[in-house]
Amino acid sequence: MTEAENQSLKKFDAKVRDLLTSFVALQQENAELYQKLKDKDEEIKTIQSQANQYKKDYDNLKLAKMIEISDSDFKEAKQKITYLVREVNACINMLNAQE
Repeated sequence: MTEAENQSLKKFDAKVRDLLTSFVALQQENAELYQKLKDKDEEIKTIQSQANQYKKDYDNLKLAKMIEISDSDFKEAKQKITYLVREVNACINMLNAQE
C-alpha cells in the first residue's frame, strides 16, 4: 500500500470509530428518552386516575348536596302538610260543633 492509501485508510478508520462512538452515545440517549417517556406515560395514567377519582368525588358531593337540599325541602313540606291537616281538622271540628 502506498502512503496515500494508508492515510486514507487511517482517516476512514477514524471516521468509523467516531461514527460508532456517536452511535453508542445516541443509543444511550435514545434509551434514556424511552425511559423518560415511559415514566411520563405512567405519570399521565396516575394523574388521569386521580382526575377520574376527583370527578367521582365531586359528583358524589353534588349528589349529597342535592339530597341535603331535598331533605330540608322535605322537612318544610312535611311541616306545611302538618299545618294544613291541623287547619282542616279545625274546620271539621267547627262544622261538627255547628251541627
